[in-house]
Amino acid sequence: MFVHYAFALAAAAAGAVAATYAFGSNGRRNANELYRDADALPRRRASQGLPPGGLNVDAEEWEEIVRAAERHNSPYMTRIKRLLDIALSLALLAFLAPLLIVTAVAIKWDSPGPVLYRQRRVGLGGQEFEVFKFRSMIVDAEADGPQYAAIKDKRITRIGAIIRKFRIDEIPQTINVLRGEMSFVGPRPERPEFVRELEQEIPLYHCRHLIKPGITGWAQVKYEYAASVEGARTKLRYDLYYIRHFSPFMDVLIVLMTIRVAVFGLGSR
Repeated sequence: MFVHYAFALAAAAAGAVAATYAFGSNGRRNANELYRDADALPRRRASQGLPPGGLNVDAEEWEEIVRAAERHNSPYMTRIKRLLDIALSLALLAFLAPLLIVTAVAIKWDSPGPVLYRQRRVGLGGQEFEVFKFRSMIVDAEADGPQYAAIKDKRITRIGAIIRKFRIDEIPQTINVLRGEMSFVGPRPERPEFVRELEQEIPLYHCRHLIKPGITGWAQVKYEYAASVEGARTKLRYDLYYIRHFSPFMDVLIVLMTIRVAVFGLGSR
């Protein structure tokens, strides 16, 4: 219930800030068109004879993405995004305070170790930073080195499985948002070890770092958890789509879709 009300209020706050801008040239694209275009993107790529998950890596494609990122990072849009980020983050922290306290107590009761943990991620411009999350795995879960989380991963604790299902473990990242290291909406930041591998395997993967990473994003609400190179390749399509079609209206749409994911525990992690 706390999640439901907090996300609803956060979405309302975002809508209030972005209402003035939602009907700009990019904002005129309605929700159905956004859904249709993102879903059709892989089919269009396949029709051009590209490999599964492939992108048309030519000068025109690259230049278009860079131009879109420059529009996204313009002083005007940066101010709007910052207002949205602050409104959403403060709303979540204020109205989810009881849930955060209960979660912290439950994590401490369920397994030994810290309540919060920090993990290195890659952000804007390839710069690394430490992301904050509720601990959902046992201590020393990666004693053998970094690895993707799997479905029914034995390293995940009992409480961890619950908070991951409803995305509660991601809430502490509002600290990163308020610090300016992340935005509320954007490509999910990945770990440096995985980024180095994926940049070798996937053309234009580095383009995700042209804008700030986010707590939620178009790829997160449109695709399940990616635990492989092919999964990351597919999610990149949605990340690049977001960069190319960004508008405050689209950010509000993604937040509303995130409510559905968080409240009903949809998707995999």
